[in-house]
Amino acid sequence: MLVVPSSISDNVLKYAKDYRSRCRIPALSYIHPVNNCTITRSSQPLSGITRKNNIQDEKLVAACFSASPPYNEGDLPPPPSQIDAIEAQLTDSERFEDSFLANTPNMYDEKTGQRLIYGAQQSNLIVDARPTVNAMVNQVQGMGSEPMDRYPGSRKVFLSIENIHIMRNSLNKVVEAIKDADISPLPPNRELLASSGWLKHTRAVLQGASLITRQIGIFHSHVLIHCSDGWDRTSQLSALSQLMLDPYYRSIEGFIVLIEKDWLSFGHMFRLRSGHLNHESNFQIQRDAMAGATVQPGENDGRGDAFQSAIASARRFFNQNKDDAAELDTALEGSTGTVANGEATDPKMISPVFHQFLDCVYQLLRQNPDRFEFNERFLRRLLYHLYSCQYGTFLYNSEKQRHDVDLSHKTSSVWGYFLSRKAEFTNKAYNPTVDDHTKGLERIILPVLDNIRWWHQSFNRTDEEMNGDLNAAAAAQQSKASAMANFQPSAEMSYAQSQPSTPPKSDSPKPPGLPTSQSVLSAVETAHTTLTPEPRALHRSASAEGANGNAFSAIRNGIAGNIGRGMNALSNLGNRGTSLGPSTATATRTEQELHSLT
Repeated sequence: MLVVPSSISDNVLKYAKDYRSRCRIPALSYIHPVNNCTITRSSQPLSGITRKNNIQDEKLVAACFSASPPYNEGDLPPPPSQIDAIEAQLTDSERFEDSFLANTPNMYDEKTGQRLIYGAQQSNLIVDARPTVNAMVNQVQGMGSEPMDRYPGSRKVFLSIENIHIMRNSLNKVVEAIKDADISPLPPNRELLASSGWLKHTRAVLQGASLITRQIGIFHSHVLIHCSDGWDRTSQLSALSQLMLDPYYRSIEGFIVLIEKDWLSFGHMFRLRSGHLNHESNFQIQRDAMAGATVQPGENDGRGDAFQSAIASARRFFNQNKDDAAELDTALEGSTGTVANGEATDPKMISPVFHQFLDCVYQLLRQNPDRFEFNERFLRRLLYHLYSCQYGTFLYNSEKQRHDVDLSHKTSSVWGYFLSRKAEFTNKAYNPTVDDHTKGLERIILPVLDNIRWWHQSFNRTDEEMNGDLNAAAAAQQSKASAMANFQPSAEMSYAQSQPSTPPKSDSPKPPGLPTSQSVLSAVETAHTTLTPEPRALHRSASAEGANGNAFSAIRNGIAGNIGRGMNALSNLGNRGTSLGPSTATATRTEQELHSLT
């Protein structure tokens, strides 16, 4: 069942579906119980390089964004304790994001000139989970992102969440880093763990979900989320946002409903992403079992080889072909291919998307130990049954496939397993009380992005093995902060201390400069900036400049080189007779057009 506004007719949906990849139209996922703001989700639009639009899709999105009326003067803003508690734990990058997104041109009433009251300046948000470059590559292939001049009153943000190929490679490095710890007393390779980027990717997903949560819970905006096909990163962001917004989903029953709704019903391809079916690379001739074998001192009993084979199988489980197309795979989002329904696993389509979601939930549970009814063992056991195939819940790729094989009558549900043993998976520290006027009991929870750690239990490792360096660095930072807070200046320093060494903090936070404080936003686009272009540098974040600058330069230089070679050829032809070379004005105009592309 797909929920859309009642004002939208079936005929509008009929034509709107053609504008979205795989016909995945914007559909309701969540309504906030307090302010009636919504989360809708879809796939990417098929705008292409010509930036095509679709009137029916525009009507559908506008109706989704009009589900709740603007606030009147009698409406109350969120409780001050809730706002203060949230602002206190935001990083510099998150404060910059909120300030930047709230800086809409409609802060004052056009008729009276008076400043609009809280909530009346509602600016709805379209969240594209992909990096900007990935969306541009898809646009060349006939897909892309929304032309924002067709969606007035809304802003579009690009997040920097990488695709399934990057996530698979990241987990592959984690497996490589911890494998030797099983056969030696040495700890996991922490340098390789750090280079895997797994914590960085986890942070990016949590930061994107936190942005959506603040837009809905604090700024009272509607949000539309999509990535490429709308069943991987979209499911992560939608489910995590609801988990942060609504205490119901932090209960055991509510979390089950959340997974059924945003993962199973919205078509996350569990079979394809988890590699449940066979593949020829999974069947290798291995040595016979070692049971009963006599091993002389100094001889190799073969157990190391057996373990290496097991690790190789795990690596193949999340492998990526090391061919010339590997680099392109990092930008391509896989929307051009057909969905695999055959009887074999495609290794390039395997990715730990749901695993990463559970890791993000673990981070929230670890940071808010009394706000979740379920415990860490619940998440770890759920991850195990994702791959065990003992229950039918995570089999197949869609509800249709599960319905066609009558799966509910032929297999048992994994939820029956958890609910029948509820006491084992209940968090003893759980406090279900919700009070927005009491610190620590607020409805909304947000992640502390500087306090993300390895989910060591999921890798069967100790906290010291996986997080020793991170914990030591955090302790040193806390000790330094405490020392600075307790520092008493001497009499000689009193005058110098009284003079400000840095300019006073302004009301509008500046873009974060430290790598640890990079914003999850890679670009922001509005209808105003689309109709009235401004220098691109004003709309690109620091992270986008670092990550995508080289790619944009390469594209620009490549286009410039091709045009230059073409102009030289025309010039040579002109030298034989009448000159056909471009004039100086034409060359200057061409250069300006190239700069406008970057």
